Amino acid sequence: MVEIIHAVNKEMIALYWEIGRRITEQQKALGWGRSVVESLSEDIQKEFPGIQGFSARNMWDMARFYTEYQSNEILQPLVAEISWSKHIVILTKCKQTQQRQFYILATKKYGWTKDVLIHKIELKTYESFLLGQTNFDTTLPENIRNQAVLAVKDEYILNFIGLNEGHSEYELEQAVIQNIRAFLMEFGTDFSFIGNQFRLEVDGREYFIDLLLYNRRLQAMIAVELKIGEFKPEYKGKMEFYLNVLNETVKLPHENPAIGIIICKSKNRTIVEYALKTSTMPIGVATYKLSPELPDVYKELLPTSEDIAKKLEVLIKE
Repeated sequence: MVEIIHAVNKEMIALYWEIGRRITEQQKALGWGRSVVESLSEDIQKEFPGIQGFSARNMWDMARFYTEYQSNEILQPLVAEISWSKHIVILTKCKQTQQRQFYILATKKYGWTKDVLIHKIELKTYESFLLGQTNFDTTLPENIRNQAVLAVKDEYILNFIGLNEGHSEYELEQAVIQNIRAFLMEFGTDFSFIGNQFRLEVDGREYFIDLLLYNRRLQAMIAVELKIGEFKPEYKGKMEFYLNVLNETVKLPHENPAIGIIICKSKNRTIVEYALKTSTMPIGVATYKLSPELPDVYKELLPTSEDIAKKLEVLIKE
């Protein structure tokens, strides 16, 4: 059945591609405008009553789809990989070639629905994939490695918690708990909340994790530590301890190893890199902001086109 659906989708995309090509060529040769395409749309729907997908707007989308992809050697081979509605989401919301390539490949690989795809774009999953600082490549099983990279952001926007800049860690945690639904939405659709100040006991001594989440797709517990200052290397050691205890005393046999996320107000990327370099436990280090604006320096951190291509190879090969 899956093969049949894929074959039908491939034929439909090919049809839309051909219509887009013809509209584009007629625009150049005969100066076709809006009224001609609208008349063509009406004629098709009169000839085939009830047929879907041939509104004037959709036909202009076909022309745009063809125009922007036909001479692109990266995107053109991918046109049949996902459904038309998902292509339109990517075409509309993403402007860069490698950004579009990422979302096409990830949608195909992980089976994202249209709504999930939209949410992933809104979460800036592409930017997090490129900028995220984790050691998952060397610490997680291969079957969940890339999913984990996609699940962790480089920066979380917490504008919904209503705090000013002079807050304490206790106030930050309490504000997150009071807005837990919005917090989980910022993390992504696969996360659920287990508890805050999650208690661990080792030889009669108590330890508490700020937040414990669960990722359904990864089938792994996610330990989250909240820090209101800059990242310090010693935070990594504390998180490693938590993850070891979770794996030994809480993790169920069918679950994957617990993952740690340290969310700080700021971080020095070089210090984070050195801190995670020798760790054997899966840890990511992110920052948080209280307002949604992305600073220009964040955009400047994006790697070169060649480096992006290398990172995208993991989605192409698997």
